[in-house]
Amino acid sequence: MSDRASSRTHRAAGTSRRGLLLAGAAVVVIAGVAIWFIAAGGTGSNAGPVPAAAGGAPVAASIRSASPQADAAAVGPEPGGDVYAHAHAGMLSPVVRDDPALVYVPNLGDGTVTVIDQRTLRVVGSFATGREPQHVVPSWDLRTLWVNNNRGNSLSPIDPRTGRLAGPAVPVADPYNLYFTPDGAYAMVIAEANHDIDFRDPHTMALRHSLDVGTACAGVNHVDFSVDGSYAIATCEFAGRLVKIDVRKQTVLGYLDLGRDAAPQDIKIDPAGKVWYVADMNADGVHLIDGDRFVKVGFVRTGPETHGLYPSRDGRFLYVANRGGEMASMSPPFPHHGDQGSVSVISFATRAVVANWPIPGGGTPDMGNVSADGSRLWLSGRRSNVVYVFDTGGPDGTDPAAGHLLTRIPVGREPHGLTVWPQPGRYSLGHTGIMR
Repeated sequence: MSDRASSRTHRAAGTSRRGLLLAGAAVVVIAGVAIWFIAAGGTGSNAGPVPAAAGGAPVAASIRSASPQADAAAVGPEPGGDVYAHAHAGMLSPVVRDDPALVYVPNLGDGTVTVIDQRTLRVVGSFATGREPQHVVPSWDLRTLWVNNNRGNSLSPIDPRTGRLAGPAVPVADPYNLYFTPDGAYAMVIAEANHDIDFRDPHTMALRHSLDVGTACAGVNHVDFSVDGSYAIATCEFAGRLVKIDVRKQTVLGYLDLGRDAAPQDIKIDPAGKVWYVADMNADGVHLIDGDRFVKVGFVRTGPETHGLYPSRDGRFLYVANRGGEMASMSPPFPHHGDQGSVSVISFATRAVVANWPIPGGGTPDMGNVSADGSRLWLSGRRSNVVYVFDTGGPDGTDPAAGHLLTRIPVGREPHGLTVWPQPGRYSLGHTGIMR
């Protein structure tokens, strides 16, 4: 295993402005939500991993492992040509329908997860996981939320039915991010520092195959999948390019350069399954990629330090988090400083910005997701130690021109890939909730 210390430096660069973790976050007794925190004393910890199972038995008995819905295994064209047809507002699977409406915020600087009640907008708990938690990731079967403890080299399971840790952490090398193949056969651990995409058992996390994407894809970190699940495209932050992967053969198909100074971040496919949107924090906008031909077909300028990408619940718009910094160096890891963050809204139909939501007084929006009804966008404030909640405008986000910042919620240090749960969809492809 390679040394992660140097490769993790880029995550700390430009993020020295750290606030205090919300001291002694009080457990708010809300019917049906906060009771479990009282029973658990409001805290938990599983910073010490236990060995991953070599066979097929789940590591933690409380991790549910059945398929979410029988038809979810069929990967292919969606109704009406809409990739997100099964993830529209209110289309909750029976698997998640009774899960409490919470937001799980990994605080990279604290090694904790803060839990927020979506309805009251109040912190209802916090627990320790492992070193440098980067993202909270819904499993393919919607039954586990995995905390990616990057420097802790482990994954901590959360049971979304209770909002509590479901068992001990599972040892996994360098888990910066986590995805699942569309057929649910494999978990894909994005081992950024190691230049690997590790294909693992989706329940036990036992290693099945390690794909070395090489220094040609230095900084591999975000992924999305084609409509039929045959290929994936991943971003290579420090190499300024993309890598295309044959998902079934687990091999590299090719690389695409985005420019010498490019620093691609999040990536999302459009509802038609044709054009891929790639956030570039150095270019202050989004590259448009024809995935099948693997060529660049356009660019949309949004705002400084473009970062996270999230489709609206009706599939008409793409919310783009602009983290708001100015580049301090032209050399990797491209540190940025500043807090002039905003959210840009792109129309998938016109591929143009139709609205922009500033953050009064400044902010650093990073990663997050949309509420199940589409009315709110939740984003972590990476250098601001808060979570931002945006009203997406109109009924369930149908009028982005009316969108605006609703509130800020203080959390821990360096909040990153938060997950809003539950979310509509038959299954999860990972990250903070790519639902299909």
